[in-house]
Amino acid sequence: MTLGLQRAFARRGVTIAGAKCGPDYIDPAFHAAATGRASVNLDGFGFDPPALAGLAAAAARGAGLVVGEGAMGLYDGLTTPDRTTSTAAVALATGWPVLLVLDAAGAAQTVAAVAHGLAHLPGAPRIAGAIVNRVASHRHRRMVEAGFADTDVPLLGTIPVDDRMALPSRHLGLVQANETADLDRRLDAIADVVADGCDLHAIRAAAGPTGSIPAPAATIGPPGQRIALAHDAAFAFIYPHLLDGWRRVGAEIVAFSPLADQAPPADCDACWLPGGYPELHAPRLAAATRFLGGLRRFADRASIHGECGGYMVLGRSLTDAEGAVHAMAGLLPADFSFATRKLHLGYRRVRWRRPVPFAPTGSEARGHEYHHCTVTLLSPADLADVTDGEGAPLPVAGHSAGRVTGSFFHVIS
Repeated sequence: MTLGLQRAFARRGVTIAGAKCGPDYIDPAFHAAATGRASVNLDGFGFDPPALAGLAAAAARGAGLVVGEGAMGLYDGLTTPDRTTSTAAVALATGWPVLLVLDAAGAAQTVAAVAHGLAHLPGAPRIAGAIVNRVASHRHRRMVEAGFADTDVPLLGTIPVDDRMALPSRHLGLVQANETADLDRRLDAIADVVADGCDLHAIRAAAGPTGSIPAPAATIGPPGQRIALAHDAAFAFIYPHLLDGWRRVGAEIVAFSPLADQAPPADCDACWLPGGYPELHAPRLAAATRFLGGLRRFADRASIHGECGGYMVLGRSLTDAEGAVHAMAGLLPADFSFATRKLHLGYRRVRWRRPVPFAPTGSEARGHEYHHCTVTLLSPADLADVTDGEGAPLPVAGHSAGRVTGSFFHVIS
């Protein structure tokens, strides 16, 4: 629905920006494909309300409309004493009104009652209206409309059951935007469905203003002055606000592709291997001798940090889902496997036991973990003390060896 609205407005000549609530790498890449602009993450665990407002204002600059995407239900999320992670909390922090998207499968007039309850919960953000999805027939639509006639929530669209609204998925969610075949055609087809079913004029008129609060300062310092950043289909998951913050303080980002067997450039003073899908490209990475050899030589003179997928590649081996073992860089003492999968998911707070390229020993960071990998530690984890989002202690995580560090933790702030 988000992509359909973004593309439908863009096709009408509106300069559109995207945003995503919560810790997500995949959806913002689709937003960028639909709008032609980078999307921003608005994460209520990583940022306090003023910082969220600043990020929202930065996203809106130069745009006629921002269409942001929530996460889960409107009020779902981790609640901590200092921060709340729900879409509703992000909407209150930014001042943006909410456009509800409600599923009509198995219901009709009751959908309006759900909309009424969401709109009138104490402390609710402003609800601009609702779009009802998966409407099965003309009769079903009339029943939904009858329910909304008894509420004060405007019904701004009904979307039929339509195969054009689907996108391919895999174990971490949607297939990445840059790997989705015929993406522009798919986005245009989705936009056709959304434009036919929604009152785009009323939706745009319902949008709220965005303030002019400055964007927050870099949430973590750059790992170096000139940073070699792995970037391709295997290493795609790094938050745009991190890169923007590093650039604002003068750091330079130099992209290279491990899948193209490129080594980190020798004139860089730090290397960052972000998350992604190395498990889907393990044979190719294992055969990338220039990349692996260059990575080892880089570690002799400068810092390397790996997050999640990058951590796996810095380890000794990576076993794919079929059980084939592929040799990796061997810079950190761990073996990783997808032959036996186990989901690890949630917000994390860490205190670094060792210095990392972007933070000293004893400093803290907020972020999250999301992977299906199992790990065999060849020496005990030593990089960070970890708690979950509510403060419950978790095992020590990550490894350090010389100038190399890595963990499953994705840093947000």
